[in-house]
Amino acid sequence: MTRGRLEAFSDAVIAIVMTIMVLELVPPREPTLDAVLDLWPVFLAYVLSFAHLAIYWNNHHHLLQAARTVSGRVLWMNMHLLFWLSLVPFATAWMGETGFQPLPTAAYGIVLLMSAFAYGLLVVALRAAPGQNPALAEALGDDRKGRISPYFYLAAIPIAFLVPAISVGLYLTVAAMWIVPDRRIERRIAA
Repeated sequence: MTRGRLEAFSDAVIAIVMTIMVLELVPPREPTLDAVLDLWPVFLAYVLSFAHLAIYWNNHHHLLQAARTVSGRVLWMNMHLLFWLSLVPFATAWMGETGFQPLPTAAYGIVLLMSAFAYGLLVVALRAAPGQNPALAEALGDDRKGRISPYFYLAAIPIAFLVPAISVGLYLTVAAMWIVPDRRIERRIAA
């Protein structure tokens, strides 16, 4: 399989996941501002999840652009990532519709943690793929954000049972860290 085909398949899955999430946004029956404002937890959960998925899509794209080859292990690690990302709509809906109750907020963190872990495994598999572009490892270099993010999720999961709002703040913090694009791979490809 070519990296282009892997990227196209992954793009399609992520697009479907985003579509499923937006279908969960059910408009209110009443034509009032109060009815719309009552949906704030659902909308906040959607925006947070959309940002996370967009970040994964963007980084996945850059990662595959820098790669020269994919292996069977890369294919499976990519499927592992897509599995966890496919759970984002469920976790998002549960957290938003319950108004950020402790268990759904912790479950959301578990999905984010496992997605981060799966992405890290994909990076390792890509680096180790036979015939890989040596510039990939150089471009990835010291991935501070990638190393730090799981710790935010790890902290947010138990905190959700005490103060769910802090957990949501930690999830927002990670998204804010990643919204600023990581230019390492782009610079390496351009060079």
